[in-house]
Amino acid sequence: MEAAVTTNNKSSAKYGYDIIDWFDNLSENAGKVQTQTLRRILELNHGVEYLKKWLGDINIHEMDSCALESLFTSMVPLASHADFEPYILRIADGDTSSSLTQQPMTTLSLSSGTTEGRQKYVPFTRHSAQTTLQILRLAAAYRSRVYPIREGGKILEFIYSSKQFKTKGGLAVGTATTHYYASEEFKIKQEITKSFTCSPEEVISSGDYKQSTYCHLLLGLFFSKEVEFITSTFAYSIVQAFSAFEENWKEICNDIREGSLSQRINLPKMRKSVLKIISPHPCLASKIEGCCEELQNLNWGGLIPKLWPNAKYVCSILTGSMQPYKKKLRHYAGELPLVSADYGSTESWIGVNVDPSLPPEKVTFAVIPSFSYFEFIPLYRQKQGRFSPIDDLAEDEPVPLSEVKVGQEYEIVLTTFTVFTLPCVQGYIGTG
Repeated sequence: MEAAVTTNNKSSAKYGYDIIDWFDNLSENAGKVQTQTLRRILELNHGVEYLKKWLGDINIHEMDSCALESLFTSMVPLASHADFEPYILRIADGDTSSSLTQQPMTTLSLSSGTTEGRQKYVPFTRHSAQTTLQILRLAAAYRSRVYPIREGGKILEFIYSSKQFKTKGGLAVGTATTHYYASEEFKIKQEITKSFTCSPEEVISSGDYKQSTYCHLLLGLFFSKEVEFITSTFAYSIVQAFSAFEENWKEICNDIREGSLSQRINLPKMRKSVLKIISPHPCLASKIEGCCEELQNLNWGGLIPKLWPNAKYVCSILTGSMQPYKKKLRHYAGELPLVSADYGSTESWIGVNVDPSLPPEKVTFAVIPSFSYFEFIPLYRQKQGRFSPIDDLAEDEPVPLSEVKVGQEYEIVLTTFTVFTLPCVQGYIGTG
């Protein structure tokens, strides 16, 4: 959840501190929590075909949790997505035999493709949406400590639901963000925080990126004084949105002036939803036009604070494959802080940004030990230099979360609630 914590709202502040207290308690007992998390995963999925392949008919319910952890890590091998693909494809085709998980399976996520260069099917369950809600609540609480925002304010979110399709077995397929924005948890996020995205559901779920972006910008400017921060899942979405704004600002200003909507927006549901919100506002349009004329002379540097004067920060994923967009986003943000969003993969959320005041180059993430069972493969570079080629890395045996060492580089292994046990992402355990 994007928090709506303010300095003069005690109930909201307490809500934020409560979730930080929850996370502090988890972190202090991370080893024990991880053991319990693995037990929950195995008990929820006991008897599925994939686990029986390695654990046979062992009665895990009678085993001590520590012994169960040792059994699992010694008997169930690390695997790649390719090892799970046959099971996932069977589920996609309508197999209901609990081959991979006992959890109800109604949707499959498409991965972003940033790790292996191709999109993959990943099971998406209610647990996936619930952990997304939880990490957004936690991240927002940390951000609110540094950048308090007003309850009832708006969020300019460049968020998009792609079009879904059905598998042979009737499962809906789309990106993880598509599933989340369509979930009950996304609605809960806004209701609890009393902080609402500028755009209605019809804009988010249109399936047309260009038309949605135009409407996000139009509505974001219509509510410009109320916008508390600007965000998107990935940094490139914000950069592309403002690049489009450089070309379309005159048309957007005209829509604000007249309370109209450009004919470039031709999707009936989107048109109707936007026109229900906006109304003629000539003074605002003139003010935005004046700002844009100034910004053109500055090559659009500092666009965000100029047009959204009450925005506190810009938040997005700025690490990994998003790093190339950081320079351009800084150009648009001017002096406004860039806050790195949280650390995750399509399979599972991993860590939360615990110090939003740090620039993206120095961001640190704290692993949330109840989301998945995490192991860490130590990586050793055979040549000097932290940035030597990837094929120069030597691996050691995986270690649990409680045994990671500061300064060591690791590849993270996830065992999720859909029984994925695979190396996922590479990280460096710093001194923060």
